[in-house]
Amino acid sequence: MEDGKSSSQSAGKPIRCKAAICREAGEPLVIEEIMVAPPCPYEVRIRIICTSLCYSDITFWKLTVPPACVPRILGHEAVGVVESVGENVNEVAPGDVVIPTFLSECGECEDCCSKRSNLCSKFPFKIHPWMPRYENSRFTDLKGEVLYHFLFVSSFSEYTVVDINHVVKIDPAIPPDRACLFGCCIATGVGAACKVANVEAGSTVVIFGLGSIGLAVVKEMTGGGADYCFECVGLASLVQEAYASCRKGWGKTIVLGVQKPGSQLSLSSFEVLHSGKTLTGALFGGVKAKSDLPLLLKRYTDNELQVDEFVTHEVKFQDINRAFELLMGGKCIRCVIWMDK
Repeated sequence: MEDGKSSSQSAGKPIRCKAAICREAGEPLVIEEIMVAPPCPYEVRIRIICTSLCYSDITFWKLTVPPACVPRILGHEAVGVVESVGENVNEVAPGDVVIPTFLSECGECEDCCSKRSNLCSKFPFKIHPWMPRYENSRFTDLKGEVLYHFLFVSSFSEYTVVDINHVVKIDPAIPPDRACLFGCCIATGVGAACKVANVEAGSTVVIFGLGSIGLAVVKEMTGGGADYCFECVGLASLVQEAYASCRKGWGKTIVLGVQKPGSQLSLSSFEVLHSGKTLTGALFGGVKAKSDLPLLLKRYTDNELQVDEFVTHEVKFQDINRAFELLMGGKCIRCVIWMDK
């Protein structure tokens, strides 16, 4: 390691590898050979070990209006090994096992220094086609055409480049097919319950995906409404149902699902004023990537968090479109995609 750069043979050079590319909205991903540029200052190039498919990937895979853009490399739940680093990168080195995260933590801005927010203001979350610092891409196809990034991660590629503020070093002993889930779903779900809602023992909790029938059943079962409602699907109508199902006075609705950009909520101002309920968002479950993920991972290794049950299917990288079929068909919770298995 010298001047923040790796001494590996591939350091400082483009890498030719395979990626699953979304070339048309809603069409099967196409596995092609691409070129991945070396990392610029403050960036890390990562060899992906495995990645999992999140429904947010499907939402943006289907999207046909801005911020949709093609050709794009989707994927944001992953674990990998640092291949090389750019200048001014000191917290990880080649060979380190890392989780790339869609949410940054710079450690310097007011939000990152506060316990009350996980929303970095120096490198804010965006549905963005570029690297966060330089407004450009590290991917091109073999014709030289630019391929767009997704959520600052783009893990549906054998190699990707991620800003250092989006990289968390982890214990290499943690199974990669479990560690990858902490890049989104586990952190979001656990964080929403423990950090944002702060659910107490004995509380009534409802996870929303039941539709209007569930709305009536919930109020009956909870004696006037649930203490906490979690909307995990990403539908504005379901957010409204969840809010309506909360108990007056102290009920709290937490929105986790990713809805299409531009979607609007319609709430009665009378109900908002008179019901005394709370409606809040919980991007990444209120979790700070670098500060909190190691703590969550330790809870997993200490057998306090149940994660194994989330992984219901596994596929090889060349069968990535099968993962889409399984998730959209309601046949799996999480499908892990192995890059070289």
